[in-house]
Amino acid sequence: MVNKEIILTQEGKVKLEEELHYLENEKRSEVGERIRIAREFGDISENSEYDDAKNEQAWLESRIAEVTQILANATIAEQPKRGTKVAIGSVVTLQTPTGKERTLQVVGTAEADPSAGKISNESPVGAAVLGRKKGDTIVAEGPTGKRIEFTIVKIAH
Repeated sequence: MVNKEIILTQEGKVKLEEELHYLENEKRSEVGERIRIAREFGDISENSEYDDAKNEQAWLESRIAEVTQILANATIAEQPKRGTKVAIGSVVTLQTPTGKERTLQVVGTAEADPSAGKISNESPVGAAVLGRKKGDTIVAEGPTGKRIEFTIVKIAH
């Protein structure tokens, strides 16, 4: 992993800690049990259940290492005060020129989930809104090169 600053909200930190606890304490033993049962089927050289369980174990250990690394090196963004500018952790309502509104939370890259309305501070829109105020009109360039224009209509912290 490149030595890049990892920023998390307090909520994101708690979520990753919960995931790590689950992976280490529950999922790891589940996978270990699957491996034990698969071994009982006999010859492991042609045992697809064993192969699947070992693949899952490899993924699991990789994810545990990744989450541990993120938590060890993350900077926790302070909860934004009731200020007037967008910061990491802010929930921002944006409006397009056609009047369509979308509410997003600006978070660090490690906890970004666009389908849940959480956008990275490094994404085009996330970077464009940081430090801006309600009423500001912003133009960002999307990943396809399309220009996106919107106005900040609400900022919540």
